[in-house]
Amino acid sequence: MTTSASCDELFAALRDELGGGVKLDAPFGAQTTYRVGGTCKYYVAVGSREDAMLVGTAVAACGLPVLVLGNGSNLLVSDAGFDGVVIHCVGELSTARFSSDAVTAGGGMSLPSLARRSVSEGRVGLEFLVGIPGTVGGAVRQNAGGHGKETAEVLRSALILDLLTGRLEHHELSWFDFAYRSSRLVSTELVIDATFHAPSGDGRAGSAILDSIVRWRRANQPGGANAGSVFVNPAGDSAGALIDRAGLKGLRRGGAVVSMKHANFIQAESGATAADVLAVMRAVSRGVEERFGVTLQPETQLVGFTDDERSPW
Repeated sequence: MTTSASCDELFAALRDELGGGVKLDAPFGAQTTYRVGGTCKYYVAVGSREDAMLVGTAVAACGLPVLVLGNGSNLLVSDAGFDGVVIHCVGELSTARFSSDAVTAGGGMSLPSLARRSVSEGRVGLEFLVGIPGTVGGAVRQNAGGHGKETAEVLRSALILDLLTGRLEHHELSWFDFAYRSSRLVSTELVIDATFHAPSGDGRAGSAILDSIVRWRRANQPGGANAGSVFVNPAGDSAGALIDRAGLKGLRRGGAVVSMKHANFIQAESGATAADVLAVMRAVSRGVEERFGVTLQPETQLVGFTDDERSPW
């Protein structure tokens, strides 16, 4: 494995190739929707598949952990930071192009933007994405869903770059082994773009669906610094309902608190730390298990924490 000093040299050389999009010891937690947490060792913004392949060469040489940053909407970054490489897809990797009955969107494209753009093009079927504060790449990796639909129902295929080998492969839907909020993708596989079924339809109806989803979210989910749903729904039940029935709304640790509006949301208030948020997660998990015998599993990705800190997950 390459030494730390050699990795610094590799990423400094990468910065010469890619410009200001490469940063060492860069703010990371502040880029997430919780807005808490430390720095990352290397941050790289990639604007094309060629850029991504250059980054992959450095990643393979250094052997460091990798995390692809979408909108930062499903992450909790440790206060100690992340001793690895954060990749952020921008530029042409955040755009969309339409064909007769489909749309191909870059891995870095915002899901709400894709939903709105699709409706503006007179396409139907992707309206539910307006309610998911993530990116195309994150949706494919986690089979993101909401409002009765999930990514697996609309995805046709995706172009995946294996950062460690440099292989760029086009995979059809069945390859991903989708399950509830999961797929076979691993952290070193980067979604370059994904193609979704998006046939022509009633644009007015699509706009009405977008508006209804946005209204529902505003009425039922809190704003502010949070990462959306914290825990995965157990089979046949609702994590939020279990937390609510356990009397855990308003539970606080430091600057983090279980939302009074939606029990499966944790709010990070001014001055909160990642440790505060994690402490609330652990307390909620214990409370639900003690009351109902159900072990909640995090939907939020915990980044940079030690194994002891992540326990019991």
